[in-house]
Amino acid sequence: MYIALLIMSAVHDTQKALSQKERLFAMLALICAGEAIFFLPFVIPRVFRPTYLSVFGIDNFQLGTFFSVYGFVAIGAYLFGGPLADRFPPHRLMVWALVSTGIGGLYLSIIPSIAELRWLYGFWGLTTILLFWASMMRTTRILGGESTQGLAFGALDGGRGLVAAVVGSIALWILSIFIGSEVLDVDPSERAAAFKKVILFFSLLIFAISILVAYALRPLARTSSIDFERLSAEGLRKVLRLPTVWLQALIIICAYSGYRVADDFSLLAQDVLGYNEVDAAGVGTISLWLRPIAAIGAGLLADRVSTSRMTQCCFILLIIAGLVMGFWPITANVSLVVLFVIVTTCVGVYALRGLYFAIMKEGRIPIAVTGTAVGMASIVGYLPDIYMAPLTGWLVDEYPGALGHQYVFMLLAAFSVLGLVATIIFRSVAKA
Repeated sequence: MYIALLIMSAVHDTQKALSQKERLFAMLALICAGEAIFFLPFVIPRVFRPTYLSVFGIDNFQLGTFFSVYGFVAIGAYLFGGPLADRFPPHRLMVWALVSTGIGGLYLSIIPSIAELRWLYGFWGLTTILLFWASMMRTTRILGGESTQGLAFGALDGGRGLVAAVVGSIALWILSIFIGSEVLDVDPSERAAAFKKVILFFSLLIFAISILVAYALRPLARTSSIDFERLSAEGLRKVLRLPTVWLQALIIICAYSGYRVADDFSLLAQDVLGYNEVDAAGVGTISLWLRPIAAIGAGLLADRVSTSRMTQCCFILLIIAGLVMGFWPITANVSLVVLFVIVTTCVGVYALRGLYFAIMKEGRIPIAVTGTAVGMASIVGYLPDIYMAPLTGWLVDEYPGALGHQYVFMLLAAFSVLGLVATIIFRSVAKA
């Protein structure tokens, strides 16, 4: 109920042609779809990393190469997906994106080979980005209106985090039921059979959410105040001339590099704290519960103290987390250190995810070219999809135990310093 009230307050001054019920329904559907689209390529390997590696017979570096394939395909998808979002109603693009992504999940459930997995991640790079990403961001900005951009984007990412936490917890329960209490002694075929059920659960849920999106977002297509313009070279040139777009892209690349470090949490719990794969997945799931708190809280504060100022605070928080994990003696109070680092990193990266597109209004980016601006900023900003997973995977494979994870968090600190500098420059340019 509290989340619903926040969402209602985030959209109260926008889209007068829509009823309050339609606006609320649209935002709830957007939240569910915004997380569901990434269940299969990202949430499953993040929460169930040890089980994922075991069932598919791969190491961390190989999993990283799948993400790289996804990232390479996504670069082109960001370029063309932005103008598509400025041209077509969101429900059409998003429904096709969800259905095709879910079909990919059905294929994943047959446990394909490594080569087939690379093709599958490339396919997901198209379905999740070309047809979905910029459309979701454009719709959120429209629903946020003039005065509550921070809360709208914070509610989006916080709500997505709540969806991920609830669904991840259910999936963890499903896995624990079929694996049983003797986790270490379970037969590989039994582990694979249990994991297939988790994959099918996610896939069927995506299909169900696509139906919700088809009905909830349809009213946006008939709202006269939303102008779905034709693809325009002038619109692209207008975006390319905005320095704040490129600074925003730099902020995103630093923040998203930090977000990809969150993929390390369940493996960190296994390697450093000695947890089994179910308990390690539990750590990954618990971290998801911090996401709605961090994103919505940051959005509320951003509307009061400015989005860029909150962004600076988040990068400072990540610098602290990276330095503590990177240089603290891992033998001293290890459980407390890991807990502090996980909580601090979660708050920082999840808050940033609710901020780095809300910053568009402060950067004076016209709403008519929002989709194109999102696409251009995302081409640069989401490059970590290409390099972070292979790099962090190589580090934890090459330096077993705590050392590899410490190197990962040193990377987090370095990117956060760069992000802090980029945000300071952004504030200066936006005020000029």
